[in-house]
Amino acid sequence: MSESVVTQYEEVNQDKYQLKFAGFWTRFWAYFIDLIVLSAIGGIFIKPLFRVMGIEISNPFFWIFSVYKLTALLLLLVYFAFMTKFFKQTVGKMIMGIKVIPKDQKELTWSTVLFREVIGRFISKMLWIPYLLVIFMPKKEALHDLFADTLVVHEDVYERKTLPNVSMPVDHPIKDA
Repeated sequence: MSESVVTQYEEVNQDKYQLKFAGFWTRFWAYFIDLIVLSAIGGIFIKPLFRVMGIEISNPFFWIFSVYKLTALLLLLVYFAFMTKFFKQTVGKMIMGIKVIPKDQKELTWSTVLFREVIGRFISKMLWIPYLLVIFMPKKEALHDLFADTLVVHEDVYERKTLPNVSMPVDHPIKDA
């Protein structure tokens, strides 16, 4: 008796798990919480310091910018840049359970963080519409995420991504009579 081998193909389901991307509302509420944190820091530390130093809080010296507003802007940029670099998330993102990761899954570099948090946010704030990209993009990216090659994902929350079925060869021995 001899044995021959017949190759048949079976459909194999390929499931892949990926971190769940943070949507518009989650990111919105995280940003709102961050603004509350920054407002509290400004009200508790910066305003009293300016009053003690005798610096006007609401007297603009250049167009609509006052020294206080420029200081608050600097605080905002430093807060977002340092928190994102060292923790991959701000206080608002921590509360909402989301974080910033680079697309290549390596560490966030200073150049990436500064580009995302300073230049990218400046462009997004000037236009406001780029924030709405989160609603329409498949990976829920805003314009500053696209510029910096970053993603905002839920911490430790994965979703199944089902890939198309693949035909895999399977060898079946057949005994000849």
